[in-house]
Amino acid sequence: MKARDLNNLRTSGSADLVEKLHDLKEELFNLRFQLATGQLENPMRIKEVKKSIAQIKTIIREEEIKAIQQ
Repeated sequence: MKARDLNNLRTSGSADLVEKLHDLKEELFNLRFQLATGQLENPMRIKEVKKSIAQIKTIIREEEIKAIQQ
Protein backbone atom coordinates (compact mmCIF):
# COMPACT_ATOMS: atom_id res chain seq x y z
CA MET A 1 0.00 0.00 0.00
CA LYS A 2 1.41 3.37 -1.00
CA ALA A 3 1.66 6.41 1.28
CA ARG A 4 -1.05 8.28 -0.60
CA ASP A 5 -3.36 5.29 -0.16
CA LEU A 6 -2.77 5.45 3.59
CA ASN A 7 -3.56 9.17 3.60
CA ASN A 8 -6.79 8.44 1.73
CA LEU A 9 -7.67 5.80 4.30
CA ARG A 10 -6.98 8.19 7.17
CA THR A 11 -9.48 10.66 5.72
CA SER A 12 -12.11 8.02 4.95
CA GLY A 13 -14.70 6.90 7.46
CA SER A 14 -14.34 4.03 9.89
CA ALA A 15 -16.90 2.00 7.93
CA ASP A 16 -14.62 2.14 4.88
CA LEU A 17 -11.67 1.03 6.99
CA VAL A 18 -13.58 -1.93 8.40
CA GLU A 19 -14.72 -2.91 4.91
CA LYS A 20 -11.18 -2.67 3.53
CA LEU A 21 -9.90 -4.71 6.49
CA HIS A 22 -12.49 -7.40 5.82
CA ASP A 23 -11.51 -7.53 2.12
CA LEU A 24 -7.82 -7.85 2.97
CA LYS A 25 -8.46 -10.63 5.49
CA GLU A 26 -10.46 -12.49 2.88
CA GLU A 27 -7.66 -12.03 0.35
CA LEU A 28 -5.12 -13.31 2.89
CA PHE A 29 -7.25 -16.39 3.48
CA ASN A 30 -7.40 -17.06 -0.26
CA LEU A 31 -3.65 -16.54 -0.64
CA ARG A 32 -2.93 -18.99 2.19
CA PHE A 33 -5.28 -21.49 0.58
CA GLN A 34 -3.44 -21.10 -2.74
CA LEU A 35 -0.11 -21.55 -0.93
CA ALA A 36 -1.30 -24.78 0.65
CA THR A 37 -2.49 -26.18 -2.67
CA GLY A 38 0.62 -25.09 -4.55
CA GLN A 39 -1.17 -22.61 -6.81
CA LEU A 40 0.31 -19.38 -5.42
CA GLU A 41 2.23 -17.46 -8.09
CA ASN A 42 3.54 -14.56 -5.99
CA PRO A 43 4.42 -15.54 -2.40
CA MET A 44 5.45 -11.95 -1.57
CA ARG A 45 1.80 -10.93 -1.90
CA ILE A 46 1.11 -12.60 1.46
CA LYS A 47 3.62 -10.29 3.13
CA GLU A 48 2.14 -7.23 1.42
CA VAL A 49 -1.40 -8.10 2.49
CA LYS A 50 -0.35 -8.77 6.09
CA LYS A 51 1.40 -5.40 6.19
CA SER A 52 -1.67 -3.64 4.79
CA ILE A 53 -3.84 -5.29 7.43
CA ALA A 54 -1.50 -4.06 10.16
CA GLN A 55 -1.53 -0.53 8.73
CA ILE A 56 -5.31 -0.39 8.65
CA LYS A 57 -5.57 -1.77 12.18
CA THR A 58 -3.14 0.95 13.30
CA ILE A 59 -5.28 3.66 11.71
CA ILE A 60 -8.41 2.26 13.36
CA ARG A 61 -6.68 2.20 16.75
CA GLU A 62 -5.45 5.78 16.30
CA GLU A 63 -9.03 6.87 15.67
CA GLU A 64 -10.20 5.03 18.79
CA ILE A 65 -7.55 6.77 20.90
CA LYS A 66 -8.50 10.16 19.44
CA ALA A 67 -12.16 9.53 20.31
CA ILE A 68 -11.26 8.60 23.90
CA GLN A 69 -9.12 11.70 24.39
CA GLN A 70 -11.81 14.09 23.21
